Amino acid sequence: MADVYISKKKKPFVKKHSRKAMEVKKAAPRKKTIVASKHKSPGHSHNPFSAYIYHPDRVKFMNRDPKEKVILLLRKHPITNLGWIVLTFLMVIAPAFVSVFDFFELLPGGYQVIFVLIWYLITAAFAFEEFLSWFFHVNIITDERIIEVDFVNLFYREITDANIDQIQDVTVEVGGGIRTMFHFGDLVIQTAAEIPKIDFDAIPNPDKVARILRELRIEEEVEKLEGRVR
Repeated sequence: MADVYISKKKKPFVKKHSRKAMEVKKAAPRKKTIVASKHKSPGHSHNPFSAYIYHPDRVKFMNRDPKEKVILLLRKHPITNLGWIVLTFLMVIAPAFVSVFDFFELLPGGYQVIFVLIWYLITAAFAFEEFLSWFFHVNIITDERIIEVDFVNLFYREITDANIDQIQDVTVEVGGGIRTMFHFGDLVIQTAAEIPKIDFDAIPNPDKVARILRELRIEEEVEKLEGRVR
């Protein structure tokens, strides 16, 4: 009787332990699969300077809901920076050609050095401000709303947003050989919000962005019908 009593006590304990072990083994691969699928999705990038990031890893902005998921982070296409980059390059090499002017040769040597230093400081400030204007001027699409951050300068920025269910119409505008060749254009979004129109200027793959917005609008309508709107 003693042996039977002990075996009955141990048997459930072994089963209970094995069930927990199986649950842990099943749960671990599932978590890895979710992370892997997210990072392998088309458009996902770890490059912080990318102009098109699908499901970005780290995006923070004001008044973000803790449950709000960022779907897209957009900037102007990198080729739009070509103008100020070329101008910066010309400004960098400009002092080498100033010596051809007689008035510059008439200045004392110390003043010539000061003039060149001031010129390069102006050039660096110009290039830095243009880069910041491109980097921080972003368009964000979440599962709840669209956001445009207009970075004017270091001391002023303008933020415009509208809920997904307030979007009335989305228009894609791609014109010219350069835009067609490099696949970027404008997205004009008509809304029922306080700001009636939000523009995503010169963004990459505007057709894909318009399709994602359309899918989010459909999903929002389904959530309304099912009563799952936050």
